[in-house]
Amino acid sequence: MESMESKKTDAGKIEDKKVKEIAEPATAVSSDVSVKVALDEIKAQGGQSSPVTDQGGKLLGSVSKDQMNRKVGGCGHDPQTAPVEPQVEKESAYCFEDQTVGEAEKVMRDANVDELSVVSRDKVLVGKTNLGAISHQKKVGEEKTKATPPARE
Repeated sequence: MESMESKKTDAGKIEDKKVKEIAEPATAVSSDVSVKVALDEIKAQGGQSSPVTDQGGKLLGSVSKDQMNRKVGGCGHDPQTAPVEPQVEKESAYCFEDQTVGEAEKVMRDANVDELSVVSRDKVLVGKTNLGAISHQKKVGEEKTKATPPARE
């Protein structure tokens, strides 16, 4: 059984924070655009992939530049007219905004990804998080713990 003191000590750990506390804004590709538009949006974001949402903002999955280039351009289809929706990876990993950072980190490690879309319980995209942000938060937390003298009883 845990003592009250160990519960106090663990309460401030980054792993126990909610994902929404560290999530960053995310830009998504709309499901009704062409592959060319999706590729341009991903390039503008400076990434390799992007979440895809419907018109209501609900997460449908994700697309990657490499996959779209291979499946569309590599097969001779016209990216200007090919719709992005058939290219959506519907089984992409995500986490809920009310999950803990520790749970999100586990999802990332299990899915072998370094970034996750963060969604509400209705699956509306609210942001993104990544292993780098989690590592940074852990480091900041450790530095605060080292700098804070132990409480007197």
